[in-house]
Amino acid sequence: MSQFFSIHAENPQARLIKQAVDIICKGGVVVYPTDSCYAIGCKLDSKDALERIRRIRQLDDKHHFTLVCSDLSQIGTYAKVDNRVYRILKATTPGSYTFILEATKEVPRRVWHPKKSTIGLRVPDHPIALAMLEELGEPILSSTLILPGEEEALTDAWEIRDRLEHEVDLVIEGGYCGMEPTTVVDLSGDTAELMRAGKGSLAPLGL
Repeated sequence: MSQFFSIHAENPQARLIKQAVDIICKGGVVVYPTDSCYAIGCKLDSKDALERIRRIRQLDDKHHFTLVCSDLSQIGTYAKVDNRVYRILKATTPGSYTFILEATKEVPRRVWHPKKSTIGLRVPDHPIALAMLEELGEPILSSTLILPGEEEALTDAWEIRDRLEHEVDLVIEGGYCGMEPTTVVDLSGDTAELMRAGKGSLAPLGL
């Protein structure tokens, strides 16, 4: 049976944030709000939690997981960022964008794309997510909460609890955070390639 926390979307309660991060650190799977849909996530080095997320979402090894990061400098620890990429990231983070970049050796190989050695990265513009990241001190390995056979992400935390209460360890209710997923841009090549148009504006990307 999963736990359920209602956390204030603008002024997250520090006590609940710490409890949520404790669950992540113990290998738990957590559903949490971002500025673009609810996400399901776990600790980066938790192999068992990763496999639970793969099973819940029925994902294969070619799915690009996302490292949800606290800031731009943290992205630079887990992905290879040159001057061109840095300028794009600086113009768009925090925000509703996910960028596909070549992973560094700080990222476990099991979450790399098997052929491209890439990983998704983003910095959310949401107080709850950012508070969790600050407390954790490292990225949360995450995926948008879209269940098998469905095209849209779940948006209601109470419904998420009802449907996943035996599958996850914690559901965080942080209000409505929309149904539109992030804009996904592949920056691993010589030019930016739009993979999915979403909530993030294309204007800063020149696409």
